Amino acid sequence: MGTQAQEHFITLPLVGKEEESVNLPLVINVVAKYWGEDIAPKAASGSASIQKGTILIDGIELAERHGFVSYVYKGSMKDLKKRIDQGIPPIVIMPGIQGIVQHATVVSGYDTEERRILTYVPEPDTVGAIPEAKFEKDWSQDDMTTIVILPADMKDLLKNEALIFKTSNRLCFEAERHRQHGNMEGAFEKARSATSTDPGNAQAWCLLAGLCNEISSEETISLYQKAIELNPHYYLAYRGMGNYYLKRHDFSLAESYYSKAIEINSTRFGPIYKNRAVARMQLGSNQSAKEDLQRYLDQTPTAEDRKSIEDAMLQL
Repeated sequence: MGTQAQEHFITLPLVGKEEESVNLPLVINVVAKYWGEDIAPKAASGSASIQKGTILIDGIELAERHGFVSYVYKGSMKDLKKRIDQGIPPIVIMPGIQGIVQHATVVSGYDTEERRILTYVPEPDTVGAIPEAKFEKDWSQDDMTTIVILPADMKDLLKNEALIFKTSNRLCFEAERHRQHGNMEGAFEKARSATSTDPGNAQAWCLLAGLCNEISSEETISLYQKAIELNPHYYLAYRGMGNYYLKRHDFSLAESYYSKAIEINSTRFGPIYKNRAVARMQLGSNQSAKEDLQRYLDQTPTAEDRKSIEDAMLQL
């Protein structure tokens, strides 16, 4: 890494994955420790079991209770670099891999010579270096969601900035928490509030569509279409449409939407290939279905249903 790159790099503290808990996602712990605060709940420290995965809004609120301010908004490459140059490590929502559909990571810098974005990796002396074009393309799949957490005495740094969707994105995070806790009424209330607050927020429409999809509402289609209209690269909207049509036994449309999601990102979520295989089998495309099942196993090495999938492949 050249001298130029060093000027755009933030040294982040090493935080082990064992320090993650349901209420304190690793990325928020890293940023809090970067600002010199240990916000880990004492009862959960080192011993919390992660059951349904971490909930970002819980971590954000925990940080706020320790005197931080936070902003959840739609970022841009220009904004990202500005934060780094301000000494602020932004958290971004990126596509997942294997059986995880999305994940949060901390951006630690950018390299102007090699045109790469540098991200935090929880291992000693390690950073992830992603080509800028790939980073931007991947980040756009989740509408460039950005989380900035600052000590309260630094909040004036962002006071006069027009942060896009900062109110509705916060509502989306709160809606997702309600959904994970099984409170669908609360989730719907927050999600609908997000769409009315910022009608141009694709994330809000996709979230509301996902909630409608869970209850098999016909409103699902128009809501996903709204998200796609606002962000044609919104992977989760195409995948959600595929799921909707698969449940409705409209296998042709299910296959079509799964294929569109895979076209956007072919390695983001292994299980999508299993779903497309189901649709293709129903359409009589057994060879294509078999190839999809193999891709599912290749991309999801820890799949619990590996044996049954292998058995199914022998029948095709």
